[in-house]
Amino acid sequence: MNRRHFLQLALIGGGSNVLSAAEFLPQSRAFIGTAKFQQIVAQAMAQNWAALPIGARVAQFGQALRGTKYVGWTLEIDDRVESPSVNFNGLDCWTFFEVSLGLARMIAKRQRTYTPSDLLREIEWTRYRGGTCRGHYLDRIHYLDEWFTDNAARGNIRNVTRDVGPVVRLSGRSNDEMSLNPKLYRYLRANPGLVPALARIEKRLESNPFDFIPKQQVAACESRIQSGDIIGIVTNRQHVFCSHVGLALRMGDGACHFMHASATYKRVVVDKTIHEYLNAFKSHAGIIVARPR
Repeated sequence: MNRRHFLQLALIGGGSNVLSAAEFLPQSRAFIGTAKFQQIVAQAMAQNWAALPIGARVAQFGQALRGTKYVGWTLEIDDRVESPSVNFNGLDCWTFFEVSLGLARMIAKRQRTYTPSDLLREIEWTRYRGGTCRGHYLDRIHYLDEWFTDNAARGNIRNVTRDVGPVVRLSGRSNDEMSLNPKLYRYLRANPGLVPALARIEKRLESNPFDFIPKQQVAACESRIQSGDIIGIVTNRQHVFCSHVGLALRMGDGACHFMHASATYKRVVVDKTIHEYLNAFKSHAGIIVARPR
C-alpha cells in the first residue's frame, strides 16, 4: 500500500477532512474559502462559461477573483507535508493565475456539481512536476520558467513568446534565489536538508535557454497577446529569471491590460496595459507569454 492510499484509508469517514487523490493534508487545511468557490462556480455554470474558448474562460475566472486580498506565501502551508492547496480568501501572483487556470480547466469537464477536490486535482496537475504531488516539497515547480516548460511539454499550455514578439536570450544570470535564501521559505527553514537537492534543480534550469520579449518591444507586439494568456514578468534582478506573473485581459477598447494579484494594491486588480505596467518599474526587463490549451 502506498502512502497516498494509506492516508486515504486512514481518513475515511472524516467528512470534509477526507483526502482525495489530489490531497495529502486534510481538506480543511488545503482548501480555504469554500463559500467563495461555490459562488464563483455557480455563476460560471449559470452563464455557461464552459462554452467559452479556454483563454476567455481563464480571463473570466480571473475577473471573478478581482478584489480578493493579496496574501504572500500562500503556497507555504505546512512545515513538512507538501499538498495541492487553494485559498480563495487570499492570493499571491502565482496562486491567482493558477487558480484561474484550474477553474477554467475544471469547468470544461461538464458535471452537475463541482467540489473542492475537483479543483485540487487541477491544481495538482499544473503545479507539480509531471502533474503529480507525492507529498514532497521538491515535487512542486518553484520557478516560472520551469512551469512554462513542464506544462508546455504536457500540453497544458503553449509557450507563444516567440510568436508574440521579437525575443532576446537571457545570459549571465543565475536562477538560485531560493537556495540562497532558504530562511524565507517555511519548508526549507524546517527542512534545510532539502537545499542541496533544490540547488541541483536550479542548476539544471540555468542550463536551459531562456528567451523573452524586452519591455521596449512589448507595446508594438501587444496586439498579438490574447485574453487569458499567462504573462511572466522577467526581472533585471539577479538570481531569478521571473519575479512576477499575471494574466492578460483585453478590454472593450481593445487595450490589453495586466490582471494580477498585486502587492502594491493589496488585492487582485486589472492594472495598466501590459507595456505601461512594465515601464512603471525599472526592475522589469520584459515578458514571457504562455497560452492555455
